[in-house]
This record gives sequence, C-alpha cells and structure tokens, in this order.
Amino acid sequence: MNRYFFEISYLGTSYHGWQRQNGQISVQQCIEESLSKFIPQKEVKIVGCGRTDTGVHAKQSFFHLDTEKTLPQQTHFKINTILPKDIAVNEIYKSKINQHARFDATQRTYRYYLHQKKDAFINKTSLYYRPKLDFELMQKAAQLLLGKKEFTSFAKLHADNKTDFCVVSHAQWNQTENQIYFEITADRFLRNMVRAITGTLLDVGQKKTSLLEFEKIIRDKNRSNAGASIEAHGLFLWKVKYPFELNNFDL
Repeated sequence: MNRYFFEISYLGTSYHGWQRQNGQISVQQCIEESLSKFIPQKEVKIVGCGRTDTGVHAKQSFFHLDTEKTLPQQTHFKINTILPKDIAVNEIYKSKINQHARFDATQRTYRYYLHQKKDAFINKTSLYYRPKLDFELMQKAAQLLLGKKEFTSFAKLHADNKTDFCVVSHAQWNQTENQIYFEITADRFLRNMVRAITGTLLDVGQKKTSLLEFEKIIRDKNRSNAGASIEAHGLFLWKVKYPFELNNFDL
C-alpha cells in the first residue's frame, strides 16, 4: 500500500466545509470524485488534516490518500485540471504508511481577516467591520490565551470533545496596509473556537468587555459568557505543521 500526502488550498465560499455530508457539496467530496476519475481502484477515500466549517478557507491544508498502485504520472496536473477553480493541489508527497494527515499534525495556525475601509474585491475572504477598535487592548487580551488552558467558553455547545484543553503557542493581531488579522497557533482547536475567540476579542476592542472580564470568560468555561462567533468567511486555516519532513514527489 502506498500513502501520499497532498498539500492543498481552497476558497471555502461555495462549500459546506471540508467533510463529506449528505445533500451538501464539500471540499472532500470534490477531491475524492476528481481523484476517482484517474485512480484505478474501487473507492477513493482521503483523510484530511482536520475539518473546516461552511464558508471557511484554507491557505494550507493536507490530506492523505492510500492506494495499492503508484500514482500515475502527471497526477498533479491532471487533478488540478479536473478540480473546480477554487480548489488547488499545491504539492504531492510520498509518505510512510504510518504517517497520518490528521493525527500526526502537531500545530495548526488560523488567521481571521477583517477590513475597516470598504473594499469591493475582498468581501469573500475578509469581514467588513466598521466599529472603531482599540488595537492595543485586543493585543493584550490575545496574550491571555497563551499556554495550556481549557477553552470551553469558546467551544461549540454540546460538541463531542474528549477534552477542551488546548495549548496555544501564539496569538497576535497584525495590521497590513488595508486589513487587520488575528493569528492563532495551537496544538489543537475545538469546533468554532477561533471564530468565538475572535468575536470576543472584538468586544474587547470596542471596550464592551474589559481585560479582566476576558480573563474571567476563559476561566469560567461557560460559552454563554463569551462573545458571539464571528462570520465564517474571514477565517483561514493558514498553516499545518508535522513532526517529520515531507519530501516532494514529482507527479
């Protein structure tokens, strides 16, 4: 059995998230159907590095594929020809059979993009957010997320999580010429966690929530105390890290 890692990116606007689901089009379904057109096996199934929700994008994501035969030449070119324009395969790697796209990922980084000046060209990938924000205050609040903490206050209610503990190694607001974005890195994320954190940090930026109140929200582990989840379309899975090197396999 051969295992291949695919590095991909996608615009999530037209998809009901990564994972296959009945009656809705997903990124996983599009990729599996495209691969099945030139991989000679009964069923093509891929395993993603994680799930993204409806409307969420990925700058860098991975999945692995197992196949009994070696992938045919020009796989990279062929699948990109078949895939929709909003999904792209960037690289293909030959991996070891015990290397797992989801369970072996040690870090994931997300970014949430906003713009405060109206821009007709970025509305699918950035949230137009008009309220005045205290950037320095949001930066201080972001630092309170660092370390190993229980993030129940920012998790989707009634989610089937074995634990709500995550280790956040980086949390920072950044400014570009016409946008701001919140970047966060952790060993794992709970469902809806980044959007809930971002929404609550924006409450801090508007001075609706103080730093002490934000710290208490984390400590109380009560979703109803945190702010509303921000809209999905500004969120990107930005980077995924593995404890091993992936070597490019020219296909």
